[in-house]
Amino acid sequence: MATVSPSWAYTLHLPHDPRAPGIARSTLRTVLAAHDLTALAPTVELLASELLTNAHLHTRGPYALRLRAMEPGRLRVAVWDGDPRVPAGFARGGDDLDAVPPDSAEGGRGLYLVRACADSWGASVLRESGASQGGKSLWAECRQG
Repeated sequence: MATVSPSWAYTLHLPHDPRAPGIARSTLRTVLAAHDLTALAPTVELLASELLTNAHLHTRGPYALRLRAMEPGRLRVAVWDGDPRVPAGFARGGDDLDAVPPDSAEGGRGLYLVRACADSWGASVLRESGASQGGKSLWAECRQG
């Protein structure tokens, strides 16, 4: 008898604290190991790290990491924050991977790395409602194998 793995999702709510991205990466490794997805760990950790750092550096409030199984061997990592502005690197039509910051730039490569390493990526602007805090979610997907 064949078994079907149930879909799953985890959300980790984080305070605006410089230790939060590291705690999130540690949690991410635990979740991947529990679901036998350790082969994805290097890529997913890079994606999560860049998205978390972006939220920490460019917003003032809390943020959240969400991991969700999309299908067997495919994972979506998303980071929510309360700022509804989508960074230029994730805006619609922002798929020019040649727009790399100059070598002399001290930053600005994070979202470029996400777009270059993910199988797919995107952004969702969330409207504020009774059940939602609004803001945005930047996400990236990768697959095993």
